[in-house]
Amino acid sequence: MTERENTLMKSYVEWYPIFIMLAIDFAFAISNILLKKIILDGMNHLVFITYRQSISTIFLAPVAFFVEKNTRPKLTSQILCNLFLSAIVGASLTQYLFLLGIEYTSATLACAFVNMVPVVTFLMALPFGLETINIKHGSGIAKAIGTLICVGGAFILTFYKGIPLIHFSEQQSVSPFSEGAISSSKIKERWIFGSLALFAGTLLWSSWFLLQSFIGKKYPCKYSSTVIMTFFSAIQAAILTLSIDRRPSIWIPKEKADMLSIIYAGLIGSGMCFVGMSWCVKKRGPVFTAAFSPLVQVMAALFDVPILHEQLHLGSVIGSAIVIAGLYFLLWGKNREMQKVVHETEEKKEKELPFKDLETNSESRIP
Repeated sequence: MTERENTLMKSYVEWYPIFIMLAIDFAFAISNILLKKIILDGMNHLVFITYRQSISTIFLAPVAFFVEKNTRPKLTSQILCNLFLSAIVGASLTQYLFLLGIEYTSATLACAFVNMVPVVTFLMALPFGLETINIKHGSGIAKAIGTLICVGGAFILTFYKGIPLIHFSEQQSVSPFSEGAISSSKIKERWIFGSLALFAGTLLWSSWFLLQSFIGKKYPCKYSSTVIMTFFSAIQAAILTLSIDRRPSIWIPKEKADMLSIIYAGLIGSGMCFVGMSWCVKKRGPVFTAAFSPLVQVMAALFDVPILHEQLHLGSVIGSAIVIAGLYFLLWGKNREMQKVVHETEEKKEKELPFKDLETNSESRIP
């Protein structure tokens, strides 16, 4: 293989994480739309999570066994504890909070809160030394300004709903509650409660990226770690379901299409998407992986508004625009910072090279 072919191959490999994250975002956008339909059909949230995680475990278990049979390291109690915690913050509790948020707000707003994940991940990474802010440089200032802008956008998303931008007839609307039958104060309470649930889910989702960064170093098996995580998550959700409601009827989907949605969410949403994100976290880090989250909202809106006739509010649009603007301030600063680190590393290697050559020549002259 020539040097030119090697260069082209390396450039293609560098684009792999980007292509994978784009595919994951598209899959998540479809999953969010299907979740809204399941909620409207009245399926129990925890039952859905139990089914979803169980299907993911059954699907990925044989893949993990055969693909990573010879490379799987020893599974210690510490790794198991970390994976159990990963199941809570990345699957069972996080999904439950997002389902509550979707029920009381909308799938589009849920995606808008996902936009905050990169910034929240960045803020959480600061105390652990995974990220830094140096206000003496332009990159550090951009990261700080981007963070503040995103926080402002988050407040708008939470506390300002705004006027509806699209008007549907009553037959077209899929809102889980009729605004005519409920007082405006009650609607606002539901909207704020749903937004707070989404914000809590965002905090947990951001924590998962940092935790996954740590787990990936101790247990670098993306299939096996995902199988164990989804298995723990299914157990957690099942125990919570049985402790709250023991009626057998809640385990039966009311619509046949709901079972297909559950299978999709299990195979793709909790299966291959988590495997892909684990790989991207390992290759590019947690902040890079989380940075693609805003695309989920754009992709979801392409299906959400015209197909499900989901209402779009002014507050969601303004808040999302502010969050995305702040996000790319942050990413621009991070990109400049990474370029500086690469440049300094290359300069250091160039300075060390003459000394290494000198040492080699000296050793060759010794009889």
